[in-house]
Order: sequence, then C-alpha cells, then structure tokens
Amino acid sequence: MSGHDGGMSGRDSVQIPDDRDFGAFRAQCESERGWNLTYSKGGVGVWVQLLEPERALHKIKCRMECRDVPAETLYDVLHDIEYRKKWDTNVIETFDIGRLTANSDVGYYAWRCPKPLKNRDVVTLRSWLPMGSDYIIMNYSVKHPKYPPRKDMVRAVSIQTGYLIEGTGAKSCTITYLAQVDPKGSLPKWVVNKSSQFLAPKAMKKMYKACLKYPEWKQKHDPHFKPWLFPEQSRLPALALSELSLQHADSLENIDESSLAESKEDRGEGSDEDSLT
Repeated sequence: MSGHDGGMSGRDSVQIPDDRDFGAFRAQCESERGWNLTYSKGGVGVWVQLLEPERALHKIKCRMECRDVPAETLYDVLHDIEYRKKWDTNVIETFDIGRLTANSDVGYYAWRCPKPLKNRDVVTLRSWLPMGSDYIIMNYSVKHPKYPPRKDMVRAVSIQTGYLIEGTGAKSCTITYLAQVDPKGSLPKWVVNKSSQFLAPKAMKKMYKACLKYPEWKQKHDPHFKPWLFPEQSRLPALALSELSLQHADSLENIDESSLAESKEDRGEGSDEDSLT
C-alpha cells in the first residue's frame, strides 16, 4: 500500500483502503504544494497538477463552499445513485455491481465526453468514511470479469478520485473533489484546459443545486433507504476481493484523439453558465 505519493497509486493488488489511505487522501485534498490555481470564481476554486504534460495525465482539485447545504446532505447526494440519474446530465449509465464490506462496493459509471471525443466508462472500487461532521468518499479502478471494456466506450482509469466533505456549520460545508484519472488516449490540450476551466466548476455548481433540492426529492423516493448509512439495508450481492483485479492503464487500448478539434455546438456552452446565486 505504501506507494509513492503517500497513498493508493502505488498499490499492486486490490485492497480495501485503510485509515492511512483515507488520511493520505485528506492530506492531498488539503495540500497546496505543487498545485496551480487555474480558476477561482463564485466560491469555486480549481487547481491542477500536471504529472505528464505530453500525455494529458494530470491531477485536478476542485473546492466549493456550500451555503445552506449540511455536510450530511452532500454526502447523501454523492451516494444516492437513483438521484444521480436525475441531476447528473453527463451520466450515460451507472449502477452498483456488488458489496465488498459495510463501507465499500464496486460500481460502473459511463459518461458523455465533449464532442467529438468518444465517451468513457469506468469500473471502480469505492470506499467511504464518515468522521463526525466530515466525510470522505474515494475510488480507484478495478477489473471485474463480467464488465470488460465495451466497443462503444473508451475504458478510462481512475488512479484515485474522491471527495472530502467538511462540515463548516449546521447548514454549511465545503467539498473538495480530487481526481487523478488517466482518460486513456492522447487527449487534445483543449480538453484538459476545458475540464479545469469550465467543466469541473460547472459540475460542482450543478451538484450544489442538486443538494438544495435533495431533501424534498428524497421525501418522495424511498426516504428511509440509505444503505451508505445503514449497511443492513444493502440489496447488493456480496463480492469477494478475489473476483477483482487491478485495472492498469497500460493494459487498455490507447486511442489518439489529440488532433480532434472542439466541435462547434459544444464551444458555445459557456453562455448557459449557471451562477450559484
């Protein structure tokens, strides 16, 4: 477990994260060393750390202050897969595959990429940890024999992705999203720039709006069903760690999309920028 970078990226087998891994993730979320601030507006900040500029492999960190949203509501929203299908407009398909422990599972997520790129999907092992008024949810890519790469998608690799939610008051919190993802393939520079300057802040603001509407939505949709808080409610089949293997980026097809230009209809989407007010 003790790979470089003080965390999960150096693992050589599939393991459930332990307290040290959660601690290392939190430290990365709070660290400022080596990060460049690329966006700061309306309570949202984005930082980027370029790891291999020529391969578009980078880490991105996005932080947002959430007024009128308690930490536990945000935690629920990030877990609630049925609600995600309502508010996450990038989602193509998402479902849980199986349960590993009371606080870890395996899931599938496919999402739309900016045209003309191919859409991506990912299979991840996700773990979560409540710590008083703070919460961490994090994931990394694994292979599951029943969910191999699909012809119509590019299988991306989450080296480590997650959220740190910090309660700042009875009805306020801060969320930090940290992602180290290999999107597979040589991406054009505009994609990396667009994701940090535009897509990440936009996704954060959408999530914030979803949080404001969640309590009312949840009242009408299985209000007491929260298996992330009450593991005994889980309807997922049990999975054994031995069924999984690590998803190494270098074993997947690399596609070269670096010469693709941004499509016309996607370029104008800054005009519908939602503000937080």
